[in-house]
Amino acid sequence: MRAALLQMTGGIDPAANAVTLVEAIGRAADGGAAMLFTPEMSGLLDRDRARAAASIVAEDDDPVLAAVRDAAARAGLWVSLGSLALRRPDGRYANRGFVIDGSGTIRARYDKLHLFDVDLPTGESWRESAAYAPGDAALVVDTPLGRLGLSICYDLRFADLYRVLADAGAEMLAIPAAFTRPTGAAHWEVLMRARAIETGSFVLAAAQVGEHADGRATWGHSLAVDPWGRVLADMGDAPGLALVDIDRAPVADARARIPVPAHRRAIPAVTHQ
Repeated sequence: MRAALLQMTGGIDPAANAVTLVEAIGRAADGGAAMLFTPEMSGLLDRDRARAAASIVAEDDDPVLAAVRDAAARAGLWVSLGSLALRRPDGRYANRGFVIDGSGTIRARYDKLHLFDVDLPTGESWRESAAYAPGDAALVVDTPLGRLGLSICYDLRFADLYRVLADAGAEMLAIPAAFTRPTGAAHWEVLMRARAIETGSFVLAAAQVGEHADGRATWGHSLAVDPWGRVLADMGDAPGLALVDIDRAPVADARARIPVPAHRRAIPAVTHQ
């Protein structure tokens, strides 16, 4: 099966972002892909929360989601829509990813579990929890590529999440992101390869890239990694679409060669002497 990764420079205009997504769906289908993977915050990337508020609406009212569902149905293509900023009934926001099938039906929803609250040495400060509510459940979904475990960006740093997903049968891990450049340069590839190796799973990580209208800069380098930790695709630092052929056989092979789940033991309580 063939997967497509979209690397995009998302901005503050949802309509423009929707055009990028719809065009990518068409290109992915024309390239023979069974499923397209898009970055975190595919519909709106705006660090100015006062300005962004007018564009963050409830799921049923979101024009980007509607456009992607319609385009997926017309192309007959599955889409892992990395995430959208959506308004919850309680007034807080959700950083929510979707899996949409080839009829345009939503097969799964995942709200980002781990929120990015950090102060970087560069002076950048991020407080995702100031506006967003965390999710409360891990999620796997069956797709044409295999069973897919969902996550978003900062989730990458929490290896226990991916163990849970692999234990639930995930063969593929979606890790859409909008990584900062300092953390991307230091940690992006090594963590992606680690998650693939630890779980014996494919990693498909579509990312935001470049200089954005809200003033931020993101790392890019969307990756596809196989279960042995080999990088199948690295999209570098420019927007575009990559096509990657996926053969599920390496999942069983990697897990048989190093059968970590069979060797796992309950960790005893830590003692201090």
